Order: sequence, then structure tokens, then C-alpha cells
Amino acid sequence: MFYDLHIHSALSPCADDDMTINNIVNMAYIKELDMIAISDHNSVKQLYHLDQVAKDKVKYIYAVEIQTREEVHVLGYFLHDASLDAIQAFLDEYLIEEPNDEVYFGHQYILNEMDEIIGIEDRLLLKSLDLLLPDVIKHIHDLGGVAVLAHVMARRFSVMNIYYYIDEKWDFDGFEITDNNQYDILVNQFPFLKDKICLFNSDAHNLFDISEPIHEIDEDVFYSMWRKRYG
Repeated sequence: MFYDLHIHSALSPCADDDMTINNIVNMAYIKELDMIAISDHNSVKQLYHLDQVAKDKVKYIYAVEIQTREEVHVLGYFLHDASLDAIQAFLDEYLIEEPNDEVYFGHQYILNEMDEIIGIEDRLLLKSLDLLLPDVIKHIHDLGGVAVLAHVMARRFSVMNIYYYIDEKWDFDGFEITDNNQYDILVNQFPFLKDKICLFNSDAHNLFDISEPIHEIDEDVFYSMWRKRYG
């Protein structure tokens, strides 16, 4: 299964405005990806119309990229039976609120299945939730999802940048890297990561950065994160 499970839409202020639902799905289809995830910052409001667009083109799961109080990014992945309303209510409850400055940060567009703007998020999504990393992971699990540490070796917003280590007690389900060399470095330092799912994602903020069909994972192995967590 070729995948890209970290793609930002026009709801994320740091993403291009042409990262619409249809454009993302169609680019993934053209690139012959099997599964995608739109994972905006601290919001799932773009996902309500994803099924109507992705149907018959590409598989998908629900996702969100959460910023913890320490400014660590965590990807929450959810299956189709998850409640988007419940996930959004959790994000709304803990998001540290600040008005978005569209000129400085960018637009935060909410789109329908026709890529028509049906709303604008007024709160800046590039903020933290008022929760530390272990608490964010617990909330993801309470909502039926799995927690993947995002771009773990990035210079900003990564667990290694903030903590300089990875603690097995955080009880996360997987981790995301951007090249093969990072895997060897991390596993040598933290051997328990061998038992975690490792994902290579694009973190695309524009259409051209969406992954080519390069990174592959067995679909059954991918879904084992939920089986291990929930039986």
C-alpha cells in the first residue's frame, strides 16, 4: 500500500490555498497512492466532506496534527467510525485561543465537496493545545485513535528537538521520519522503536510535495496499530 498520511489542506494557514479537498485527492490519484490522510493543524473541520470526494479514487483515514503545550507535533489517526464531532470538541476545548492574522499566517478555509468555501476558521490553528504530550496521546486513545509522533527528528516541533529523547512510557503507537538514515539512528538509540510502526510522510503544504508512490506499508501491518491498542 503506497501512502501519504500527512497532508495539509487549505484549512492549515501554512498550506497553499489551492490545497483543496479535490486537488489533494486528485493529485494522490494521479500519483497512484493507495491511501492518504488530510492532517490539518489542530482541526478536523476539513474532513466532513472527504468521503464524497475520495470515494472510488483513494482510500483515506481521518487525521489531525496536534501541537502539545511543549510544541511537539503528534499525528492522531482515526478510523471511519470515529466521531469527527467528538474529536473537534476535544480540540476546541484545549486549543489556546488567538485570532488568526490572515495577512501574516495565511487563510484557514473550510471547504465542501465542491471546493467551495463554506467557512473560515477565525482562531489561529498554529497554536498549542493546553495539554502536555502524554495527555494528548491519552486523549487520542480515549477517542479511539492511534498516536504517531510527527517528524521526530525535525529541527522544530519534534519530540527530539524538545525533549532530546523518546520515552517508551508515553505509550504512543508509531513515529514518523523523513529519510531512512533517521530510522537507524533512532532505533540504535531507542531499541524499543523496533516494535513501533514507522511511517514516511511528506508533510505536504503544496500539491507538488505530496508523496510519489515510494513509501509502502502492508495494509494489515498499518491497521495493526488499532488491533494492538483496542484488540
